[in-house]
Amino acid sequence: MYDHIGIRVGDIEASVKFYVAALAPLGYVLCSKDANGAGFGPKGEPALWLHLHKGPPATGAHIAFRAPNHAAIAKFHADGLKAGGRDNGAPGPRKDYSPTYYAAFLIDPDGNNVEAVHT
Repeated sequence: MYDHIGIRVGDIEASVKFYVAALAPLGYVLCSKDANGAGFGPKGEPALWLHLHKGPPATGAHIAFRAPNHAAIAKFHADGLKAGGRDNGAPGPRKDYSPTYYAAFLIDPDGNNVEAVHT
């Protein structure tokens, strides 16, 4: 639905480590990286851009990625935790969202709420 999203990060290396681990189970890869930013998406199609920001911390954003199945969501959550993310909701159904909504939530190194969802 979107063309691309950009978020500010305070530490490119920590953020790249987190997103490489958390997004791999969802089929997304690191497409581009330099000292000031990185792009993730399907191979050759970056749509999530991380931009180095050396100012006051930004207010956290919410980003939800479609997952192919519940197993990918579990791996997203586990791998993201190992790579420096913080738990913000373990994998499971979210019936208050909809009867078929299944998701997990992580807080990335910069305080953004990152979700993997399968409906």
